[in-house]
Amino acid sequence: MPAPLKFINSTPELPPEADVVIIGAGIIGSFIAYYLSQRGMKVALLEKGVVGGEQSSRNWGWCRQQNRDERELPLATKALDLWEQFGVESGEETGFRRCGLFYVSNDEAEIATWAKWGEYARSIGVKTRMLNSQEATEKGSFTGKVWKGGVHSQMDGIADPGLAVPAVARAVMALGGTVHQGCAARGIELTGGAVSGVVTERGTIRTRLVIHAGGAWASSFMRQLGVRFPQATVRQSILAVGTGRLSLPDAFYGDSMSITRRGDGCHALAYSGRAKVDPTPQFVRFQKQFIPMFKQRWSKVSPGGLQGLRSGHETLSRWALDQPTPMEARRILDPVPDAKTVRITVERVSRLIPAVASAPVVGSWAGFVDSTPDGVPVIGEIPAVPGMILAAGFSGHGFGIGPGAGHLVADIASGHAPIVDPRPYRLSRFDGGAEIDVSEF
Repeated sequence: MPAPLKFINSTPELPPEADVVIIGAGIIGSFIAYYLSQRGMKVALLEKGVVGGEQSSRNWGWCRQQNRDERELPLATKALDLWEQFGVESGEETGFRRCGLFYVSNDEAEIATWAKWGEYARSIGVKTRMLNSQEATEKGSFTGKVWKGGVHSQMDGIADPGLAVPAVARAVMALGGTVHQGCAARGIELTGGAVSGVVTERGTIRTRLVIHAGGAWASSFMRQLGVRFPQATVRQSILAVGTGRLSLPDAFYGDSMSITRRGDGCHALAYSGRAKVDPTPQFVRFQKQFIPMFKQRWSKVSPGGLQGLRSGHETLSRWALDQPTPMEARRILDPVPDAKTVRITVERVSRLIPAVASAPVVGSWAGFVDSTPDGVPVIGEIPAVPGMILAAGFSGHGFGIGPGAGHLVADIASGHAPIVDPRPYRLSRFDGGAEIDVSEF
């Protein structure tokens, strides 16, 4: 089944022209559209399926600084403030709240890694606190277990993946932008080598600026323009249990398991380290660049099946702009959840939190997480295609940092001073024989 998602009405008529066209109405594309609309630009936001229909509604919902890569941490910090600010400015409900994120562990190496990250984070003003055994055990009393240690990131929080993107898209329309669901962007028109329009299944929008924020579809789309973007997806499964009036935390992580309260009164459960890698032509093409990451994180993924190949988002084929494309054949990436992962997740969480054992499973779903070889997104202009900006490869972190990333792209697109230094996110870091940094704290 698809993840719980609030559906919205969108703009029926396609505009003949726009200051900027944004491809992909997930969390990133929607926040880009929001911030550009705030600045008075005429924005058209295109979505081949429904707003927020893919990974943006299928994630944990965590909005965290804790354990972020130091290259992403500035965006994560800015994003937390922007989540709050968006709610105040728009009056929309995203489910965001700074409930704090709570981690426990009996693995001394894992605790040491959290402590090392905390030393760095506190040096730049991030609030995070290590917990000793007594503190972790007291705070995790609902598990009935003794823990060696933990960490509490007080300023972090969660938002509701089922509410957030539709809320931002409504805010875009309230500011005068247009949002178009069921409208796939087939490709880009160039004049003199620069962007002059976006060809959609409903017609062409004239524009000199296009931003691609299409998540798992980004690499195959950029290939149509002769741009090499190394990207691969992993397939992750998640489920929800009806927790009713059970006294459970809003967000908790322990023993590779996470539990997160959703706005519908349920808790989402996930097993970190059970992702599936489906072999596809695109995966084979970029496998050499992904080897360093796979060597470091192989224990967290396992070979998958044919769902990725059948979905079509990692094709190496070229398509014509006057014919239906793979995006129209697969409006929403909705892979079947891995039954074994769902079963093991329920069993492990029930052992970790006994109260969950009696909670009914009310749904399960899966999604394709778009990743780069270093686990950090690509954000920036594409020199080979003047007028083109890419924002993709968020590697499972896009939801939480969405407002920050959206603001940064809007800064680049509108010529404003960037909210954070954009250089760590440039696509050129994957050029040639450049060394790929997959270091983790």
